[in-house]
Amino acid sequence: MNFKVLALVCYCLVFCYDIFMSAVAYRSKNNPIPENVKDLYDAETYSKWQAYHRENSVVHIVSTVTSFLIYLVIIALDVMPHFAVSDNPYLSMITVLLFVLTLDTLVDAVFSYIYSMKIDEKYGFNKMTVKTFIADKIKAYIITTVLYIGLMSLFILIYESLGDWILLLFTGVLVAVLFVTMFLYPYFSRIYNKFTPLEEGELRTKLTALLEKNGYHVREIQVMDASKRTTKSNAYFSGYGKSKTIVLFDTLIETMTPDEIVAVFAHELGHGLHKDVVKNSFLSILNMLVIVVMAWLTVKTEAIYPDFGFAGRNYGFALLLVMLVEFPIISPIFSAAASAVSRRAEYRADAQAVKEGLGNELISALKKLSKDNLAHLSPSKIEVVMTYSHPPISLRIASIEKKMSEQG
Repeated sequence: MNFKVLALVCYCLVFCYDIFMSAVAYRSKNNPIPENVKDLYDAETYSKWQAYHRENSVVHIVSTVTSFLIYLVIIALDVMPHFAVSDNPYLSMITVLLFVLTLDTLVDAVFSYIYSMKIDEKYGFNKMTVKTFIADKIKAYIITTVLYIGLMSLFILIYESLGDWILLLFTGVLVAVLFVTMFLYPYFSRIYNKFTPLEEGELRTKLTALLEKNGYHVREIQVMDASKRTTKSNAYFSGYGKSKTIVLFDTLIETMTPDEIVAVFAHELGHGLHKDVVKNSFLSILNMLVIVVMAWLTVKTEAIYPDFGFAGRNYGFALLLVMLVEFPIISPIFSAAASAVSRRAEYRADAQAVKEGLGNELISALKKLSKDNLAHLSPSKIEVVMTYSHPPISLRIASIEKKMSEQG
């Protein structure tokens, strides 16, 4: 078996799937708008949305093709072995990963610049300066590089010391890293944004009363300076235990009434009450286990490496094969499953707002969020099934109205 040919065939299949989904997304701009959200966009705003969606879709397709061609050439022409400059497994891994991560960062920076500094700027979403954009990319590059090299060094150490026991031990390490990262996320996020406690007043009083009513405790209700980068609005729940935090974008506070914000908050509270963050973590653990198994099989199959021009095993290239070829072949299955679980959680969190008597306010808030963010009102069903973590707004509104009628 020629492993290079097999890898290239799988890589091409992954690319075909990505292009198919991109084409579906592009064509969906012409889907009819559901009746219950037709009032969101007037003719001018709808025309603006179509143009925004079209430009983003085109750039996404170009980005996908560009990345595909770059790595197709790199794999087909055995470029990677030229960066494996040492027989030392750690140093060889580091040099290969540095090449891959630097290349990924540069390609991503080009298209992220187009998305943020050109398209979002054109449609009034971007608030970033070039300085902030570059600083964000440098921070992300440093964090990603340290994380990948650190974890791969640990992988090599465990594999060469314990062999097949790596499946159990390294998965445990990744799980620990996942939970520590999520526990500390409120602190890590300060690398990019400033967070301030929500000031005293009507809004904080209502939010605190909602928490106390449900016997739910958080470390803090914070406001994030999202307006530093965008005009889009959001809110989210993060952290575990004593670090649990609910974060509101400052743009959310600027564009919504206190009751609408409380409705959004009730939705986030629903996620907390149903422990959705913890449940999502188990899906991440399953993903990690699959990746570890793939990495273990790739590393131990030494016959793979000569087909790609390597003299022997290279851990950095093994990781590239797993993330670029092997896992993407089966990732649509995981994506569809994770998306289904996430959409169900969103419906359940919406129901919490209805339970609090805030159904109408949540509908109003969702409409504002969708309009302000130029959300897609009528995505194709296959897009929703395969990739949407949130149900389309029309389905959420229909579900909220149904729950309101049942509640009486």
